[in-house]
Amino acid sequence: MSDFGKTLIVFGIVLIFLGAAIMFFSRHSLPVLPGDIMIRKKNFIFYFPIASAILISIILTIIFNLIFRK
Repeated sequence: MSDFGKTLIVFGIVLIFLGAAIMFFSRHSLPVLPGDIMIRKKNFIFYFPIASAILISIILTIIFNLIFRK
């Protein structure tokens, strides 16, 4: 198979996983981890998920290193 075909297949698989993740997380929210910043006022909620972003980044880095290792 050509490189272009393989690239299209990989992008298709990634889109399927992203779609499934969006459907799952629309019904279930991520837990608030220690380190996430949440400010609640009367009519305002500010949520900055820094710890969640770092955790997701580490997990994705490990996954991509395992997949694309040569």
